[in-house]
Amino acid sequence: MPAESTVLRYMTRFRCIAERCEDTCCSGLKVPVSESHWHRMRAAVVGSPEESEHLRQCVTLNPGGASSEHAFVQMRPDGLCPFLDTERLCSLQRRHGDAVLPDICATFPRVVTRRGEQLEVSGTLACPEVARLCLLEEDAVEPVPLATPSPHVSRPETARHIPEDPEDADTFHAETVRTAMLRLLHRREYPLGSRLAMLGQLAYGLDGFSPQETGSPLSEVLQRFEAPDILDAIHRDFAELALPGGPCVGLFTSVLKARMAANRGERFTTWARGMLQSLQLEEGGDSALGAAWQTYAERWHHLETQHGERVHRYFHNYAVHQLWRSPFSDSPSLLAYVFRLAFRVALLRLTLAGHPRVEELCREPSPTHEAREQLDRAAVETFQLVAKHVEQAPDFLSLAEGLVGTGRGEETLGKVLVFATF
Repeated sequence: MPAESTVLRYMTRFRCIAERCEDTCCSGLKVPVSESHWHRMRAAVVGSPEESEHLRQCVTLNPGGASSEHAFVQMRPDGLCPFLDTERLCSLQRRHGDAVLPDICATFPRVVTRRGEQLEVSGTLACPEVARLCLLEEDAVEPVPLATPSPHVSRPETARHIPEDPEDADTFHAETVRTAMLRLLHRREYPLGSRLAMLGQLAYGLDGFSPQETGSPLSEVLQRFEAPDILDAIHRDFAELALPGGPCVGLFTSVLKARMAANRGERFTTWARGMLQSLQLEEGGDSALGAAWQTYAERWHHLETQHGERVHRYFHNYAVHQLWRSPFSDSPSLLAYVFRLAFRVALLRLTLAGHPRVEELCREPSPTHEAREQLDRAAVETFQLVAKHVEQAPDFLSLAEGLVGTGRGEETLGKVLVFATF
Protein backbone atom coordinates (compact mmCIF):
# COMPACT_ATOMS: atom_id res chain seq x y z
CA MET A 1 0.00 0.00 0.00
CA PRO A 2 1.40 3.43 -0.89
CA ALA A 3 2.70 5.34 2.14
CA GLU A 4 0.75 8.44 1.12
CA SER A 5 -2.02 9.62 -1.12
CA THR A 6 -0.82 10.27 -4.66
CA VAL A 7 -1.75 12.07 -7.86
CA LEU A 8 -0.31 11.41 -11.31
CA ARG A 9 1.79 14.38 -12.32
CA TYR A 10 -0.23 15.21 -15.42
CA MET A 11 -3.26 15.92 -13.21
CA THR A 12 -1.28 18.48 -11.17
CA ARG A 13 -0.96 20.44 -14.43
CA PHE A 14 -4.58 20.14 -15.44
CA ARG A 15 -6.67 23.28 -15.76
CA CYS A 16 -9.94 23.28 -17.69
CA ILE A 17 -9.45 25.31 -20.87
CA ALA A 18 -13.24 25.84 -21.10
CA GLU A 19 -14.43 27.34 -24.39
CA ARG A 20 -10.98 26.81 -25.99
CA CYS A 21 -11.42 23.03 -25.74
CA GLU A 22 -12.15 21.12 -28.93
CA ASP A 23 -14.81 19.05 -27.14
CA THR A 24 -17.32 19.43 -24.33
CA CYS A 25 -17.20 17.22 -21.24
CA CYS A 26 -20.63 15.68 -21.70
CA SER A 27 -21.10 15.38 -25.46
CA GLY A 28 -22.19 11.90 -26.44
CA LEU A 29 -22.36 10.68 -22.83
CA LYS A 30 -25.15 9.59 -20.53
CA VAL A 31 -25.24 11.88 -17.47
CA PRO A 32 -26.97 10.41 -14.40
CA VAL A 33 -28.47 12.68 -11.74
CA SER A 34 -28.81 11.37 -8.19
CA GLU A 35 -31.98 11.97 -6.25
CA SER A 36 -30.29 14.45 -3.91
CA HIS A 37 -28.83 16.48 -6.78
CA TRP A 38 -32.14 16.46 -8.62
CA HIS A 39 -33.70 18.12 -5.58
CA ARG A 40 -30.82 20.62 -5.41
CA MET A 41 -31.21 21.49 -9.07
CA ARG A 42 -34.93 22.06 -8.64
CA ALA A 43 -34.39 24.20 -5.54
CA ALA A 44 -31.76 26.31 -7.32
CA VAL A 45 -34.09 27.33 -10.15
CA VAL A 46 -37.31 27.61 -8.14
CA GLY A 47 -37.33 31.40 -8.44
CA SER A 48 -37.20 31.35 -12.24
CA PRO A 49 -40.18 29.88 -14.12
CA GLU A 50 -38.13 29.83 -17.32
CA GLU A 51 -35.26 27.86 -15.75
CA SER A 52 -37.67 25.55 -13.96
CA GLU A 53 -39.41 24.68 -17.23
CA HIS A 54 -36.08 24.19 -19.00
CA LEU A 55 -34.96 21.84 -16.21
CA ARG A 56 -38.20 19.87 -16.45
CA GLN A 57 -37.77 19.43 -20.20
CA CYS A 58 -34.08 18.53 -20.08
CA VAL A 59 -33.97 16.03 -17.21
CA THR A 60 -35.79 12.72 -17.59
CA LEU A 61 -36.80 10.92 -14.42
CA ASN A 62 -35.89 7.25 -14.11
CA PRO A 63 -38.77 5.57 -12.23
CA GLY A 64 -37.58 2.65 -10.17
CA GLY A 65 -33.92 3.45 -10.78
CA ALA A 66 -31.22 3.49 -8.16
CA SER A 67 -30.84 6.60 -6.01
CA SER A 68 -27.64 7.45 -7.90
CA GLU A 69 -29.56 7.26 -11.23
CA HIS A 70 -32.77 8.96 -10.16
CA ALA A 71 -32.79 10.85 -13.48
CA PHE A 72 -30.73 11.47 -16.62
CA VAL A 73 -29.92 14.62 -18.55
CA GLN A 74 -31.64 14.38 -21.93
CA MET A 75 -28.98 15.29 -24.50
CA ARG A 76 -29.82 17.36 -27.55
CA PRO A 77 -30.08 15.67 -30.99
CA ASP A 78 -26.49 16.78 -31.73
CA GLY A 79 -25.28 14.97 -28.60
CA LEU A 80 -24.53 18.14 -26.62
CA CYS A 81 -25.82 18.96 -23.15
CA PRO A 82 -28.93 21.18 -23.12
CA PHE A 83 -27.44 23.25 -20.28
CA LEU A 84 -24.50 24.52 -22.33
CA ASP A 85 -24.62 28.26 -22.96
CA THR A 86 -23.51 30.09 -26.11
CA GLU A 87 -19.86 29.85 -24.98
CA ARG A 88 -20.17 26.07 -24.50
CA LEU A 89 -19.96 26.45 -20.73
CA CYS A 90 -22.38 25.01 -18.17
CA SER A 91 -25.16 27.51 -17.49
CA LEU A 92 -26.13 25.72 -14.26
CA GLN A 93 -22.61 26.04 -12.88
CA ARG A 94 -22.32 29.69 -13.91
CA ARG A 95 -25.59 30.68 -12.25
CA HIS A 96 -25.73 28.38 -9.23
CA GLY A 97 -22.21 27.07 -8.54
CA ASP A 98 -20.63 23.61 -8.39
CA ALA A 99 -22.83 22.34 -5.55
CA VAL A 100 -25.85 21.99 -7.83
CA LEU A 101 -24.02 19.82 -10.38
CA PRO A 102 -24.40 16.03 -10.57
CA ASP A 103 -21.37 14.14 -9.27
CA ILE A 104 -20.09 13.18 -12.72
CA CYS A 105 -20.17 16.81 -13.86
CA ALA A 106 -18.47 18.10 -10.71
CA THR A 107 -15.62 15.55 -10.75
CA PHE A 108 -14.95 15.05 -14.48
CA PRO A 109 -12.24 14.55 -15.74
CA ARG A 110 -10.74 13.47 -12.40
CA VAL A 111 -10.77 9.83 -11.30
CA VAL A 112 -10.35 9.29 -7.55
CA THR A 113 -9.72 5.85 -6.07
CA ARG A 114 -9.58 5.02 -2.37
CA ARG A 115 -7.27 2.19 -1.32
CA GLY A 116 -7.55 1.74 2.42
CA GLU A 117 -6.94 5.19 3.89
CA GLN A 118 -5.08 6.49 0.85
CA LEU A 119 -6.43 8.29 -2.20
CA GLU A 120 -5.10 8.07 -5.75
CA VAL A 121 -5.99 10.72 -8.32
CA SER A 122 -5.70 10.18 -12.04
CA GLY A 123 -7.80 11.37 -14.96
CA THR A 124 -9.82 10.19 -17.90
CA LEU A 125 -8.44 10.64 -21.38
CA ALA A 126 -12.01 11.36 -22.51
CA CYS A 127 -11.01 14.98 -21.80
CA PRO A 128 -8.80 16.37 -24.60
CA GLU A 129 -6.70 18.46 -22.21
CA VAL A 130 -6.06 15.48 -19.94
CA ALA A 131 -5.12 13.41 -23.01
CA ARG A 132 -2.62 16.10 -24.07
CA LEU A 133 -1.03 16.32 -20.63
CA CYS A 134 -0.88 12.55 -20.17
CA LEU A 135 0.43 11.51 -23.58
CA LEU A 136 2.91 14.21 -24.53
CA GLU A 137 5.14 14.79 -21.50
CA GLU A 138 7.90 12.40 -20.46
CA ASP A 139 7.19 12.69 -16.72
CA ALA A 140 3.39 12.77 -17.06
CA VAL A 141 2.59 9.46 -15.34
CA GLU A 142 4.90 9.79 -12.36
CA PRO A 143 2.98 9.58 -9.05
CA VAL A 144 3.57 12.55 -6.73
CA PRO A 145 2.25 13.25 -3.21
CA LEU A 146 -1.32 14.52 -3.04
CA ALA A 147 -1.74 17.71 -1.04
CA THR A 148 -4.35 17.82 1.72
CA PRO A 149 -6.83 19.31 1.17
CA SER A 150 -6.57 18.87 -2.56
CA PRO A 151 -8.32 20.79 -5.34
CA HIS A 152 -8.33 17.48 -7.23
CA VAL A 153 -10.71 15.83 -4.76
CA SER A 154 -13.85 17.94 -4.66
CA ARG A 155 -16.20 15.13 -3.62
CA PRO A 156 -14.20 12.44 -1.80
CA GLU A 157 -17.38 10.53 -1.01
CA THR A 158 -17.66 9.63 -4.71
CA ALA A 159 -14.23 7.95 -4.85
CA ARG A 160 -14.15 4.35 -6.00
CA HIS A 161 -13.29 2.13 -3.06
CA ILE A 162 -10.91 -0.80 -3.53
CA PRO A 163 -11.42 -3.18 -0.57
CA GLU A 164 -8.62 -5.12 1.08
CA ASP A 165 -10.15 -8.54 1.62
CA PRO A 166 -7.74 -11.12 3.13
CA GLU A 167 -9.78 -13.85 1.44
CA ASP A 168 -9.47 -12.31 -2.03
CA ALA A 169 -6.04 -12.55 -3.65
CA ASP A 170 -6.87 -9.90 -6.28
CA THR A 171 -7.48 -7.23 -3.64
CA PHE A 172 -5.30 -8.40 -0.74
CA HIS A 173 -2.09 -8.40 -2.81
CA ALA A 174 -3.26 -5.80 -5.32
CA GLU A 175 -0.61 -3.20 -4.53
CA THR A 176 2.24 -5.74 -4.53
CA VAL A 177 1.17 -7.10 -7.90
CA ARG A 178 0.53 -3.67 -9.44
CA THR A 179 3.96 -2.48 -8.34
CA ALA A 180 5.51 -5.47 -10.12
CA MET A 181 3.46 -4.75 -13.24
CA LEU A 182 4.53 -1.12 -13.25
CA ARG A 183 8.17 -2.16 -12.96
CA LEU A 184 7.74 -4.30 -16.07
CA LEU A 185 6.07 -1.49 -17.97
CA HIS A 186 8.95 0.82 -17.09
CA ARG A 187 11.47 -1.59 -18.70
CA ARG A 188 11.53 0.62 -21.77
CA GLU A 189 14.57 -1.09 -23.24
CA TYR A 190 11.97 -3.55 -24.54
CA PRO A 191 9.22 -2.63 -27.04
CA LEU A 192 5.76 -2.16 -25.56
CA GLY A 193 4.54 -5.33 -27.26
CA SER A 194 7.18 -7.35 -25.42
CA ARG A 195 6.26 -5.66 -22.15
CA LEU A 196 2.60 -6.57 -22.68
CA ALA A 197 3.72 -10.15 -23.33
CA MET A 198 5.67 -10.03 -20.05
CA LEU A 199 2.59 -8.79 -18.21
CA GLY A 200 0.61 -11.63 -19.76
CA GLN A 201 3.19 -14.21 -18.66
CA LEU A 202 3.27 -12.70 -15.18
CA ALA A 203 -0.52 -12.83 -14.90
CA TYR A 204 -0.54 -16.40 -16.20
CA GLY A 205 2.03 -17.39 -13.58
CA LEU A 206 -0.06 -15.85 -10.80
CA ASP A 207 -3.29 -17.46 -11.94
CA GLY A 208 -5.14 -19.09 -9.06
CA PHE A 209 -2.72 -18.47 -6.19
CA SER A 210 -4.16 -18.31 -2.67
CA PRO A 211 -4.12 -15.03 -0.68
CA GLN A 212 -2.48 -16.83 2.21
CA GLU A 213 0.41 -18.11 0.08
CA THR A 214 2.60 -15.03 0.41
CA GLY A 215 5.78 -17.06 0.02
CA SER A 216 4.81 -19.28 -2.89
CA PRO A 217 3.95 -18.90 -5.66
CA LEU A 218 3.46 -15.12 -5.39
CA SER A 219 6.98 -14.17 -4.29
CA GLU A 220 8.60 -16.75 -6.55
CA VAL A 221 6.72 -15.55 -9.62
CA LEU A 222 7.41 -11.89 -8.92
CA GLN A 223 11.11 -12.56 -8.34
CA ARG A 224 11.32 -14.55 -11.57
CA PHE A 225 10.13 -11.52 -13.50
CA GLU A 226 12.98 -9.48 -12.09
CA ALA A 227 15.52 -11.73 -13.81
CA PRO A 228 17.03 -10.29 -17.02
CA ASP A 229 17.40 -13.73 -18.65
CA ILE A 230 13.68 -14.44 -18.17
CA LEU A 231 12.68 -11.09 -19.65
CA ASP A 232 15.13 -11.48 -22.55
CA ALA A 233 13.68 -14.91 -23.34
CA ILE A 234 10.10 -13.59 -23.37
CA HIS A 235 11.18 -10.73 -25.62
CA ARG A 236 12.97 -13.08 -28.06
CA ASP A 237 10.03 -15.49 -28.24
CA PHE A 238 7.56 -12.68 -28.71
CA ALA A 239 9.65 -10.98 -31.41
CA GLU A 240 9.54 -14.19 -33.46
CA LEU A 241 5.73 -14.22 -33.58
CA ALA A 242 4.23 -13.43 -36.97
CA LEU A 243 0.45 -13.42 -36.86
CA PRO A 244 -2.11 -12.43 -39.52
CA GLY A 245 -3.62 -9.07 -38.68
CA GLY A 246 -6.57 -9.00 -41.07
CA PRO A 247 -9.08 -10.67 -38.71
CA CYS A 248 -8.21 -8.24 -35.91
CA VAL A 249 -8.57 -5.31 -38.29
CA GLY A 250 -12.02 -6.61 -39.18
CA LEU A 251 -12.93 -6.88 -35.51
CA PHE A 252 -11.97 -3.28 -34.77
CA THR A 253 -13.67 -2.06 -37.94
CA SER A 254 -16.94 -3.58 -36.72
CA VAL A 255 -16.49 -1.85 -33.36
CA LEU A 256 -16.03 1.56 -34.93
CA LYS A 257 -18.96 1.15 -37.32
CA ALA A 258 -21.18 0.14 -34.40
CA ARG A 259 -20.16 3.22 -32.44
CA MET A 260 -20.83 5.44 -35.47
CA ALA A 261 -24.30 3.90 -35.79
CA ALA A 262 -24.94 4.76 -32.14
CA ASN A 263 -24.82 8.48 -33.04
CA ARG A 264 -21.82 9.48 -30.94
CA GLY A 265 -21.78 13.01 -32.33
CA GLU A 266 -20.33 14.73 -35.36
CA ARG A 267 -16.77 14.95 -34.07
CA PHE A 268 -16.47 11.21 -33.39
CA THR A 269 -18.24 10.27 -36.62
CA THR A 270 -15.97 12.51 -38.70
CA TRP A 271 -12.87 11.02 -37.07
CA ALA A 272 -14.02 7.40 -37.40
CA ARG A 273 -15.13 7.84 -41.02
CA GLY A 274 -11.83 9.48 -41.89
CA MET A 275 -9.89 6.62 -40.32
CA LEU A 276 -11.91 3.96 -42.16
CA GLN A 277 -11.54 5.80 -45.47
CA SER A 278 -7.81 6.25 -44.93
CA LEU A 279 -7.39 2.48 -44.57
CA GLN A 280 -10.03 1.79 -47.27
CA LEU A 281 -12.23 -0.09 -44.82
CA GLU A 282 -15.62 1.42 -45.62
CA GLU A 283 -16.84 -1.73 -47.37
CA GLY A 284 -14.82 -4.45 -45.64
CA GLY A 285 -14.21 -7.91 -47.12
CA ASP A 286 -11.23 -10.21 -46.66
CA SER A 287 -9.13 -8.56 -49.36
CA ALA A 288 -9.78 -5.10 -47.92
CA LEU A 289 -8.84 -6.29 -44.45
CA GLY A 290 -5.59 -7.78 -45.69
CA ALA A 291 -4.74 -4.62 -47.62
CA ALA A 292 -5.57 -2.45 -44.59
CA TRP A 293 -3.27 -4.57 -42.42
CA GLN A 294 -0.47 -4.11 -44.93
CA THR A 295 -1.07 -0.35 -45.03
CA TYR A 296 -1.12 -0.24 -41.24
CA ALA A 297 2.18 -2.11 -41.01
CA GLU A 298 3.83 0.22 -43.53
CA ARG A 299 2.61 3.35 -41.75
CA TRP A 300 3.65 2.02 -38.37
CA HIS A 301 7.13 1.29 -39.69
CA HIS A 302 7.32 4.87 -40.97
CA LEU A 303 6.15 6.28 -37.63
CA GLU A 304 8.71 4.26 -35.70
CA THR A 305 11.46 5.23 -38.12
CA GLN A 306 10.68 8.95 -38.20
CA HIS A 307 8.94 9.59 -34.85
CA GLY A 308 9.73 6.49 -32.78
CA GLU A 309 10.54 8.17 -29.48
CA ARG A 310 7.41 10.31 -29.64
CA VAL A 311 5.04 7.49 -30.58
CA HIS A 312 6.51 5.15 -27.97
CA ARG A 313 5.92 7.82 -25.33
CA TYR A 314 2.20 8.02 -26.17
CA PHE A 315 1.68 4.32 -25.66
CA HIS A 316 3.98 3.93 -22.67
CA ASN A 317 2.20 6.75 -20.85
CA TYR A 318 -1.17 5.32 -21.82
CA ALA A 319 -0.36 1.86 -20.46
CA VAL A 320 1.02 3.20 -17.17
CA HIS A 321 -1.97 5.52 -16.85
CA GLN A 322 -4.31 2.54 -17.24
CA LEU A 323 -2.65 0.63 -14.39
CA TRP A 324 -3.16 3.62 -12.09
CA ARG A 325 -6.63 4.54 -13.32
CA SER A 326 -8.28 1.10 -13.60
CA PRO A 327 -8.01 -1.42 -10.74
CA PHE A 328 -7.53 -4.96 -11.98
CA SER A 329 -9.81 -6.21 -9.21
CA ASP A 330 -12.67 -5.16 -11.53
CA SER A 331 -11.67 -7.91 -13.99
CA PRO A 332 -12.49 -11.62 -13.65
CA SER A 333 -8.76 -12.34 -13.43
CA LEU A 334 -5.41 -10.59 -13.69
CA LEU A 335 -4.86 -12.22 -17.08
CA ALA A 336 -8.21 -10.86 -18.29
CA TYR A 337 -7.09 -7.40 -17.17
CA VAL A 338 -3.86 -7.67 -19.18
CA PHE A 339 -5.85 -8.90 -22.18
CA ARG A 340 -8.09 -5.83 -22.05
CA LEU A 341 -5.04 -3.59 -21.88
CA ALA A 342 -3.47 -5.28 -24.92
CA PHE A 343 -6.83 -5.14 -26.72
CA ARG A 344 -7.15 -1.39 -26.16
CA VAL A 345 -3.55 -0.72 -27.17
CA ALA A 346 -4.10 -2.63 -30.41
CA LEU A 347 -7.22 -0.61 -31.23
CA LEU A 348 -5.38 2.65 -30.54
CA ARG A 349 -2.41 1.67 -32.68
CA LEU A 350 -4.66 0.79 -35.61
CA THR A 351 -6.77 3.95 -35.37
CA LEU A 352 -3.74 6.21 -34.94
CA ALA A 353 -2.11 4.72 -38.04
CA GLY A 354 -5.40 5.23 -39.88
CA HIS A 355 -5.74 8.89 -38.92
CA PRO A 356 -5.77 11.05 -42.09
CA ARG A 357 -3.06 13.31 -40.60
CA VAL A 358 -0.83 10.28 -40.12
CA GLU A 359 -1.50 9.23 -43.71
CA GLU A 360 -0.19 12.65 -44.80
CA LEU A 361 2.84 12.43 -42.50
CA CYS A 362 3.80 9.08 -43.96
CA ARG A 363 4.40 10.80 -47.30
CA GLU A 364 7.04 13.07 -45.73
CA PRO A 365 10.62 11.84 -46.34
CA SER A 366 12.01 13.26 -43.06
CA PRO A 367 10.63 14.44 -39.71
CA THR A 368 10.05 18.13 -39.02
CA HIS A 369 8.81 20.13 -36.04
CA GLU A 370 5.53 20.77 -37.87
CA ALA A 371 5.16 17.05 -38.55
CA ARG A 372 5.61 16.25 -34.87
CA GLU A 373 2.95 18.78 -33.94
CA GLN A 374 0.61 17.20 -36.48
CA LEU A 375 1.32 13.78 -35.03
CA ASP A 376 0.67 15.03 -31.49
CA ARG A 377 -2.70 16.44 -32.55
CA ALA A 378 -3.65 13.18 -34.26
CA ALA A 379 -2.64 11.17 -31.18
CA VAL A 380 -4.56 13.37 -28.75
CA GLU A 381 -7.67 13.23 -30.92
CA THR A 382 -7.43 9.47 -31.36
CA PHE A 383 -6.81 8.55 -27.73
CA GLN A 384 -9.44 11.01 -26.48
CA LEU A 385 -12.22 9.90 -28.82
CA VAL A 386 -11.55 6.22 -28.21
CA ALA A 387 -11.55 6.82 -24.43
CA LYS A 388 -14.80 8.78 -24.58
CA HIS A 389 -16.83 6.89 -27.16
CA VAL A 390 -15.42 3.35 -27.42
CA GLU A 391 -13.54 2.04 -24.38
CA GLN A 392 -16.48 2.23 -21.94
CA ALA A 393 -19.23 1.45 -24.45
CA PRO A 394 -21.33 -1.60 -23.47
CA ASP A 395 -20.87 -3.28 -26.86
CA PHE A 396 -17.08 -2.85 -26.70
CA LEU A 397 -16.93 -4.18 -23.14
CA SER A 398 -19.15 -7.12 -24.11
CA LEU A 399 -16.89 -7.89 -27.06
CA ALA A 400 -13.81 -7.87 -24.83
CA GLU A 401 -15.58 -10.04 -22.26
CA GLY A 402 -16.62 -12.53 -24.92
CA LEU A 403 -13.11 -12.74 -26.36
CA VAL A 404 -11.45 -13.23 -22.99
CA GLY A 405 -13.86 -15.96 -21.85
CA THR A 406 -12.97 -17.21 -18.38
CA GLY A 407 -9.91 -14.95 -18.41
CA ARG A 408 -7.62 -17.80 -17.40
CA GLY A 409 -5.31 -20.35 -18.96
CA GLU A 410 -3.16 -20.66 -22.07
CA GLU A 411 -5.95 -19.67 -24.44
CA THR A 412 -6.33 -16.26 -22.81
CA LEU A 413 -2.54 -15.81 -22.71
CA GLY A 414 -2.47 -16.57 -26.44
CA LYS A 415 -5.02 -13.84 -27.09
CA VAL A 416 -2.91 -11.38 -25.11
CA LEU A 417 0.01 -12.16 -27.40
CA VAL A 418 -2.13 -11.78 -30.53
CA PHE A 419 -3.15 -8.22 -29.71
CA ALA A 420 0.26 -7.33 -28.27
CA THR A 421 1.76 -8.00 -31.71
CA PHE A 422 0.00 -4.92 -33.14
